[in-house]
Amino acid sequence: MQSFIIFVLLLDFISPCLCTRLNNIGTQNSIYNVMNYGAHGDGKSDDTQAFATTWSNVCNSVGMSTLVIPAKKTFLVTKLHFSGRCKGKIHIQFEGKIVAPSREAWKAGESLISIENLNGLTIDGNGQGGADGDGSTWWQCSGCQRPGVLHFHSCNDLSVSNIKITNSPRSHVSVNMCNGATFSHISIDSPPTSPNTDGFDISFSSNILVKDSNIKSGDDCIAINGGSSFINATGVTCGPGHGISVGSLGKTRPNDQVSNVNVRNCTFIGTSNGGRIKTAPDTDVSVSDVTYRGVYGTCDGNIAVNLDCSSAGCHNIILDQINIKSNQQGKKVSAICHNAYGTATNTIPSVPCLLH
Repeated sequence: MQSFIIFVLLLDFISPCLCTRLNNIGTQNSIYNVMNYGAHGDGKSDDTQAFATTWSNVCNSVGMSTLVIPAKKTFLVTKLHFSGRCKGKIHIQFEGKIVAPSREAWKAGESLISIENLNGLTIDGNGQGGADGDGSTWWQCSGCQRPGVLHFHSCNDLSVSNIKITNSPRSHVSVNMCNGATFSHISIDSPPTSPNTDGFDISFSSNILVKDSNIKSGDDCIAINGGSSFINATGVTCGPGHGISVGSLGKTRPNDQVSNVNVRNCTFIGTSNGGRIKTAPDTDVSVSDVTYRGVYGTCDGNIAVNLDCSSAGCHNIILDQINIKSNQQGKKVSAICHNAYGTATNTIPSVPCLLH
């Protein structure tokens, strides 16, 4: 689907340390640079232990601490695990580049960078930092348990900004059991042929905002999975990829619930879908209270609107101010429905198949 779309979908992230005294606010910010703990930053030496030692010092520091991953350096690691509970607030100045090891050196199924049990963490790459997962060595291995690059678990009041994640073997950024996280100015880039490389994979989390970001992947730009609520995407450019998706619901848990999802001012370019809700085949997942409003652009196929619901039905579906046309001049597009109940106003194409 090649289009520009704006819509709302409602369903119900001491070495001898350099210390700086900030007299104006009476706090201390302790700086911990990984280069001071043995990191080489040459992209060839294994810097995993240097990062681990740095993190231990940061986590045990009282007050405000900053972990510096310096710019113009490339750090090869096999796995980073940043875990709380820490004694103070932590900021990660993520201006260098982290790269994955060979597939043989990367522990199967484990994310390259795991961050868990931290409150109030901030990460800022200043538009320079990020990580590369070397996913091309994994994508053709269908039997491999492919890992992701950046994983957040049980992190509350999280802020992540200005970083780039590329070529993940699987999902680029996964968010699990987090409450209150803002991801802004995130660049995600993998080729459209890379399998299951979701940009963001969100599960069992609430109050998550992804904004002003650019996501190119081989799967969903943002996947919102069961147990999630109050998920917001705004100002996201998606494509290539599969669009922004809720689900698949009911795939692993019959009582999957997702609510209060809002997608606004997002652009989809060369995606297979725009905004969609996915349920596992042969399940009776109920979908209700969904609004698509202010959606416009072009599509590649014959079907612009597809409301294919299970036997439980989709209820209170509202389509309003929809204008989707074919990208081929003169070709008509249509809508299809199955067990879908709702209303359609000011809609091109017309959706007469909605039940009342």
